[in-house]
Amino acid sequence: MTPLLRKFLGLNWVLLLTMLGLIIFSTYVVESAARHLPQGGEYYSSRTQLWAIIGAVVYFVTALVDYRWIKYLALPMYVAGIALMGASMVIGNEVHQLSFGGVNFQPAQFMVVAGFIAMAAVLQWMPRLHPLLGLPIVKVGVIGVMSIVPFAMVAKMGDMGSALVWLPVVGVIMLTGGVPFRYLIFMVLTGLALIPPLFFIVLPTQSERGTARIELYLDMKNGREVDIQGDAYAPHYIGMAVGKAGWKGVGHMADVNKGSLHDKKYIPWKTAHNDFIFAVIGEEHGFRGSLLLVTAYVVLLVQMLFISYYSRDLSGQVMVCSVVALFFAHIFENIGMHIHLMPITGIPLPLVSYSGTFLVMCMFMLGLVQSVWVHRNDILPEDQTKPVKLSRRGRQQEIGKRRGEGRTNPNEATQRGEAI
Repeated sequence: MTPLLRKFLGLNWVLLLTMLGLIIFSTYVVESAARHLPQGGEYYSSRTQLWAIIGAVVYFVTALVDYRWIKYLALPMYVAGIALMGASMVIGNEVHQLSFGGVNFQPAQFMVVAGFIAMAAVLQWMPRLHPLLGLPIVKVGVIGVMSIVPFAMVAKMGDMGSALVWLPVVGVIMLTGGVPFRYLIFMVLTGLALIPPLFFIVLPTQSERGTARIELYLDMKNGREVDIQGDAYAPHYIGMAVGKAGWKGVGHMADVNKGSLHDKKYIPWKTAHNDFIFAVIGEEHGFRGSLLLVTAYVVLLVQMLFISYYSRDLSGQVMVCSVVALFFAHIFENIGMHIHLMPITGIPLPLVSYSGTFLVMCMFMLGLVQSVWVHRNDILPEDQTKPVKLSRRGRQQEIGKRRGEGRTNPNEATQRGEAI
């Protein structure tokens, strides 16, 4: 059996089939969600299929290539992401997208992926350079510096939805990277204390729309009077579409005669196929369709956590857990805003919303997760390029050693006089 075939047969098929199921479901619901647009729903459904084919190539190449080699591109990807975001602020369109060959590209999405890959690589490499670089305070400082620059740039663009995704991703990176809980608790409490000045002073200067959406959300949660024909139009009608559908929903491509709010264009029809696709899913497929979608996401996330546990080194664990955090943030925010748990933000639903390049980026991230799974038993020392064949016991000992690299050893910390 050739190594490539062995890797292919060794894929995590639960993860792969769940991903394919969500993409197939996407082509089905995007057709209905985009039917009011000038090109028609079939056009956007076929475009989703095209992006999925491109994403499949990216997925399998990433999955079958050892993620150890992808880590070597981490810092160049990080620098390229910063440069692309800077270019989008200068020459990008009104939503800070760059155009390459007629294809719009959102650098903020690429930056998140490049950022957590770079941080995973740095956390793996730092203790090897010098023991002091493995101290928790050093890790916090490095991760903070590497994350604050892209976070500030995305916030400056006014895309607070994409900026907020950084918070859970960075938190999970610190947790997985071995930062002690006392550090994390201190940072969480400090962040909570900073919310009032950030909301009343900083946010209005960076994103007036973001401030207005949060205030509208608080007004609706507290039962205050809002203008459902004005600012409250979207949250009111998407919540109504999800809430009135019942168990079965009104049916796929339902018309006005079946009581479809989407057919009446009450759901914001220009972005129904992207930001508000869950409203269309909830209305047309009811509670059972929404439950099936959420269940598929749970299977996807749990399977990724399972893969992270079997990662052969720290960087693999950090990358997989970062993907989990990013997917969870998108899923929770997108579905949450439809049921009034969260304010309205422009965040797509992974693998389901029509999003073009974001679909490819999601498949690239899932390819990284597959690479961690496929190569979980390969030990590649820094001075070799081919796997070293060890006994089963020796392989387990070596993997356990590598998983612990970059973490703080309590005994060593005690010898240094550091409080645990």
